[in-house]
Amino acid sequence: MPATKQPEQRSDLERCRRDTLTSLIGEQVIHGLGEPRDLLKVQVRPLWSNHFRANIFVGKDAGSAQIADSYFLTADGDGVIIASAPEIRKKY
Repeated sequence: MPATKQPEQRSDLERCRRDTLTSLIGEQVIHGLGEPRDLLKVQVRPLWSNHFRANIFVGKDAGSAQIADSYFLTADGDGVIIASAPEIRKKY
């Protein structure tokens, strides 16, 4: 395999790992919170190290989207949420 392909493949692998991790974290948030009415999107953004921000968007469409809930999270290397501010509680 040419050496020029390796950095690109590592980048693709890292992107896939990050996407999988953020999806897993988003699923845990919805599992703990419940699914709000008119859920549009669960957005999980990496901040630094194992810290994330999760925003729950609701609305009839993208033009009416609002953030219904927002959490600052810490997750372990496997994406398991170990801390949340505020605490994730069943709401829906």
